[in-house]
Amino acid sequence: MKVQRTRIALAVTLALTSGLMPAHAQQVDMTTVAAGAAAPDSAPATVVVTGIRASIEQSLKQKRNADSVMDVVSAEDIGKLPDKNVADAVERVPGVNISSGSGGQGGFSENDRVSIRGTNPSLTQTTVNGHSISTGDWYIGDQQGTVGRSVSFTLLPSEIVGSVEVQKSSQADYLEGGTVGNVNIVTRLPLEFKKQLTVEATAQALYADLPKKATPQFNGLINWKNDENTLGVLFQAFSEKRNERRDGQELFTLGSGSISPTATPSDPINAVIAAHPDLNGVAYPTQIGSAAFTQTSARTGGLFDVQMKPMSGLTLDVNGFYSRFHTDTFDTNFMASPFNELNAGVSPTTYTVKNGTLVAASFPETPFDATNPQLGSQPFPGVRDSIFRPGAGSSAGYLDFDAKYRVSDTLTLTSKIGFTKGVGETPHDYGYEAYLINTPMSYVLNGNRGPAMVSFPNLDTTNFNSPNVVNGGSWSGNATVVDQETYAQGDALLTLDSGYVESAKFGVRFSDHQRSSYGISYACSADPTAACNTNLAQFAPKPLWSGTQSPSNFGSGIGFGPGFIQHFWVLNVNDVAAWEQQYNNVNIGAALQNNFEIEEKDAAAYAMTNLVGQGWRGNIGLRLVNTKQTGMAYASDGNGGFNPVYSSHDYVDALPSANLKLDLSKDLVGRLAASRTMSRPDYSSMSPAVVLNNLDLTGSGGNANLKAIKSNNLDAALEWYFAPQSILSAGLFYMDMPSYVGAGVTTGTYLNTTNQAMAVYTINVPINDSAKNEGVELAWQQSFGLGFGGLLNFTVANGRDASGLALVGASKDTGNMELFYENDRLSTRLAYTYRSEFLVGMANVSQQYMAGYGSVAASINYKINENLTLTFDGLNLNNPTLKYYSNADQPQSFYTNGRQFYLGVRMSM
Repeated sequence: MKVQRTRIALAVTLALTSGLMPAHAQQVDMTTVAAGAAAPDSAPATVVVTGIRASIEQSLKQKRNADSVMDVVSAEDIGKLPDKNVADAVERVPGVNISSGSGGQGGFSENDRVSIRGTNPSLTQTTVNGHSISTGDWYIGDQQGTVGRSVSFTLLPSEIVGSVEVQKSSQADYLEGGTVGNVNIVTRLPLEFKKQLTVEATAQALYADLPKKATPQFNGLINWKNDENTLGVLFQAFSEKRNERRDGQELFTLGSGSISPTATPSDPINAVIAAHPDLNGVAYPTQIGSAAFTQTSARTGGLFDVQMKPMSGLTLDVNGFYSRFHTDTFDTNFMASPFNELNAGVSPTTYTVKNGTLVAASFPETPFDATNPQLGSQPFPGVRDSIFRPGAGSSAGYLDFDAKYRVSDTLTLTSKIGFTKGVGETPHDYGYEAYLINTPMSYVLNGNRGPAMVSFPNLDTTNFNSPNVVNGGSWSGNATVVDQETYAQGDALLTLDSGYVESAKFGVRFSDHQRSSYGISYACSADPTAACNTNLAQFAPKPLWSGTQSPSNFGSGIGFGPGFIQHFWVLNVNDVAAWEQQYNNVNIGAALQNNFEIEEKDAAAYAMTNLVGQGWRGNIGLRLVNTKQTGMAYASDGNGGFNPVYSSHDYVDALPSANLKLDLSKDLVGRLAASRTMSRPDYSSMSPAVVLNNLDLTGSGGNANLKAIKSNNLDAALEWYFAPQSILSAGLFYMDMPSYVGAGVTTGTYLNTTNQAMAVYTINVPINDSAKNEGVELAWQQSFGLGFGGLLNFTVANGRDASGLALVGASKDTGNMELFYENDRLSTRLAYTYRSEFLVGMANVSQQYMAGYGSVAASINYKINENLTLTFDGLNLNNPTLKYYSNADQPQSFYTNGRQFYLGVRMSM
């Protein structure tokens, strides 16, 4: 490139930076002068831009040359930021949101889902090199069906990336499935490397300040190609261990749980309403718990690519990827239980109702009858859960074969065939539950300002061996979800150069996708001396307890006030497993109410014309897609049995698209795009299988009659490339979704696996609805001079369904701010990302919103020599409190995950 800065360019730079940094007419900043080039103060110099600016330049070049509306993040961007997976890498793109958990799961320190323009992650299609990728989920709630089609980015480390394309407008040759857009991960190709032999490796230590532990991180790459550049081999490997600790408070079923009379006159809750009529219909927290989550995990895997050119015009490529996320998790919760008190007929002695919510209540001590065989129906003011899931995890992998053959100067053929598989599994789900008895209990909610206050006046919360603690319920089981696809496609590009028609492109694609969810449940031993959920005289002994308690600083980052339970007894994970294996070990067979199978066969054909004229270019095309789905699940017969239920769908979608790029001047580009897109319903949504919460008799299920999500989309954008590595842009988008998928509520009778009895549950189910989403994206990015640069972008999205409810994932405001500095030795970046409140999804049967929050990340790289660089990265540096709620008076949870620091060395040769 030529460094030629005009006075106009300098004036623009000064105006946009508001005088932050002076510009110098012949300053060659953040560059390396090519060998033999003239000195910077001589005539216009030829320079080789490296480092951060090189990646920005490449990203903007791809964006500018694209016919569709697109943003690109390059490998250098990812490598020089604390991006530990691909979700982190793309979150600074305008209009992109990321999240670390689904509805009801809560937030963690590593991000896992990507959505575009404030929509559900399931509406964003994620591909690798243009083909689909199957992934699993490590969290059991997601394994049993609450996430669906969205890809888990936990399995996709940033090291595998050459670039990431965020495709916001559609083209006929894009793989269907992204109603709102596509995230296409492009891996590096062996023959594209500059050197014959490239070796790269990074070794780091990750220190997480909440668990106060350090773990190793390693990734390496070897690439070789021959002198003729006709054969190349690439191999990458990664191994990244991690310790997670999340402190929190969880409040269940606020917003949908209400004090309501039942049709059975003898039900105890009817007596509560008779004594206090003003409580009828009032919402209340079913449980309020001090939630401590710990996790150890390891992400390991690798990627290979063999690329060859056996003859002129022919390129063959075989590439494969595998990633495994292995984890042991321990989830404990010390809960007050207004749900059990009220449903056992215990009226509060004092209480406060505010805006239809029971925001404070005090319950008296009520004797617990140790001889009553129905333990679960007795009044107990608290519950203590200990859930151990050893060996859980997920995996993702694919094997892909590509061929490209240039038949002639006017015809090029390409093909792709492959297989992808993802697995999510929990080999052991050990759940032990203790009841807290014979003590008064009170609580006071503080809205979204902070955690609630809870009190058990007669209970020593740090002593498991207290007489106020008795064995309650237990459960155990396992779950496995398999998601796999076989695909094949062929494309032909015919160069025409006839008038305004530059070329025509045609293609077909076939895929066979299968998804299955399978689990087994276990019950308590029939041995009378080891019976569960009978009278206490026959109950099994409590698990062993070694005297361990919660960390001394539990909850210190959330701002817990006086009255919150911060100190409580904690069981050893191995003692929980040993107790379950001894007393909860009867295999009662498949957990049929959770199990389902889906097979989906898709066939697509498209035709697209690429158009070009003086100062403009674009494309117009049509994609036809035939979807055939068959499914099987089990529905409860209401009497303890389950019957198989079958479903099938066969439908065709016509998906037209058009993109127009206008070169309004040398530096100004305008864009217009229109398309019709679709996403198929989540796999779990297409069957009556359910996931149940036995604590408050709620759950989530599917709907076999769901229709696919359709959207009519319009985009308009203006991009000003006013200086090297710089852009000022504005974009408008509009989406009309006549068949959106929203949330509905129903009831059903299902098996309560805690006590092996049938019970009536309130179930959240998906339903078809309509929705609209519209907004604006503003972005500015610039190199200031003297090694400095930065970016600022802001997105406003307004997404609503037909009833006016916000769309899942819809933050009204999203913003990113970044500053960087780089010279030939030092490279630093500071990044801040913010998103306003948004609807996460459904937590049991309550709508769950997340409060707005911002996160700070930073990186420092110091280049010792051409082969060695020291690295330091920091994530979550401001340690924000993640707040979830139904409304201002109905908080659902508060979490903090701590900070993460990476110190290491990067080697290359």
